[in-house]
Amino acid sequence: MDRDDVISTLNNLIATCKDGEEGFRSCVDNVKNPTLRAFFIQKAERCRQGAVQLQQIVREMGGDPETGGSMSGAMHRFWVDIRGAISGMDDHAILDECERGEDSAKQAYANALREDLPGDVRRVIENQYREVKTNHDRVKELRNITV
Repeated sequence: MDRDDVISTLNNLIATCKDGEEGFRSCVDNVKNPTLRAFFIQKAERCRQGAVQLQQIVREMGGDPETGGSMSGAMHRFWVDIRGAISGMDDHAILDECERGEDSAKQAYANALREDLPGDVRRVIENQYREVKTNHDRVKELRNITV
């Protein structure tokens, strides 16, 4: 995989991280449970840190890092906000939407890991992927216990 392809893969993951950050912040704005609010704040910050880490790698490779999220992420956040405003989403429904967002993040990381990446870049992506899977599982667990 050449340098431009690696940078493109990293920029896709940066957009995914930015989508996650904004998605979790949208959940913070709509959730009622203070424990869930704290969880979403923490996860939004972790997504922000993941993007910063990937942006640094892109810079070190001589590329221009992505600074925003993807169009599909923006559309997902739009629907979370609209549904929250229109139907007064309860915490369970917000967690359901959040889980769908984390499904997308898991897929983006799995796709990236199918690429022939340099070892140091692969290790960073593998570490972030483990965290995304943990986030997903925790969101699913919270959804299943929230009524």
